[in-house]
Amino acid sequence: MKTIGLIGGMSWESTAHYYRVLNQETARQRGGLHSAPLIVHSVDFAPIAQLQADGNWDAAGEQLATIAKGLQTAGAEVIGLATNTMHIVADTITRDLQVPFVHIADPTSDALLADGFTTIGLLGTRFTMEMGFYRDRLASRGLQALIPEVDRTNLNAIIYEELCRGIVREQSRRTYVSAIERLAARGAEAVILGCTEITMLIDDDVSPIPVYDTTDLHAKALIAAALS
Repeated sequence: MKTIGLIGGMSWESTAHYYRVLNQETARQRGGLHSAPLIVHSVDFAPIAQLQADGNWDAAGEQLATIAKGLQTAGAEVIGLATNTMHIVADTITRDLQVPFVHIADPTSDALLADGFTTIGLLGTRFTMEMGFYRDRLASRGLQALIPEVDRTNLNAIIYEELCRGIVREQSRRTYVSAIERLAARGAEAVILGCTEITMLIDDDVSPIPVYDTTDLHAKALIAAALS
């Protein structure tokens, strides 16, 4: 099994979920006491979040590219970035890599298409919802992504001010469910949890339409790549 390099810490709450799924999936597939050979570089999220707020994507991309190359040097044979938003700089991260990089939107697209969905809702940070990098990658696979028409600022604030700090509030869950209901009314057949923290709030038990958890799908895709 190949060693996985994971760029995490954005936030550490979701990276902890990655760690659990990576090891659970390895044990499921390999049995016994097997766990994932894994190198994690967990960044300090505060400076990254400030670069996001400042729109300084170039600096953020260069920082994450340096980390990715460090993971490669340390022995990582496949690399994943444990956040949806920072895939905006995926091209910079992969520019000098010699090992495979598993893009978070790809296993999500695969799962949606396998289930026959073509019109989907996309929830995430305001960067993921409003900037084209994520929706364009989905569109290249034939998926039409709808984003909330209202309340995007509040949805974004719940991520940064609550979920990234480990705070889970029922009122915020209701806010997200309402956003999903409005997306469904506009034709969304399923919804992408396009931020790795949203799974702390939303699952199929509370959503009116099927939920696609990017954290879970990405972690399992990394295991598939490591076992290939």
